[in-house]
Amino acid sequence: MGRWEPDAKGRLVVAALELYTSRGYEQTTVADIAQRAGVTERTFFRHFADKREVLFDGSSALQDLVVAAITDAPIEMPPLDVVGAAMERAAELLEQRRPFAQQRALAIAANPSLQERELLKLAALGSASAAALRGRGVPEPAASLAAEAGVAVFKVAFERWIGDEPDFVACVRTTLSSLKTLL
Repeated sequence: MGRWEPDAKGRLVVAALELYTSRGYEQTTVADIAQRAGVTERTFFRHFADKREVLFDGSSALQDLVVAAITDAPIEMPPLDVVGAAMERAAELLEQRRPFAQQRALAIAANPSLQERELLKLAALGSASAAALRGRGVPEPAASLAAEAGVAVFKVAFERWIGDEPDFVACVRTTLSSLKTLL
């Protein structure tokens, strides 16, 4: 291992993505990731529960940001607009990480285990968003409907952004606008 280097967690994320891209998720072990990052397996497990979780680093921070944006939105704002504004804040957070997001999306698309984890993270985001809306006094089923619609907007906008749309926030806005035309 040699001399200690800073940002072990960041190096683990980069190493995992590189290995998942070059070898495939199933063919990559935690030992491989740790070795590529220049750390021990013990260090890996200090940061991540398993090898799937390494690609979802930051999902808690994203969820916290969305919940805070919902909680802090003006009270007179309609629930769907509140969730749309929260998803715009999430897009702003991710905007600087487009190359990483594109590679990460390819790795997830290639593996059902990673797809499952992604769906669990999106479900948690929807649940947390619904709870935040209920905390604002939005009744059910409106709170859950608005939250799930917000997650769908985020997901569709994300797919467009990692494709050929350069502005994630604009993707969120146009996707939300498209959804509203259906209502």
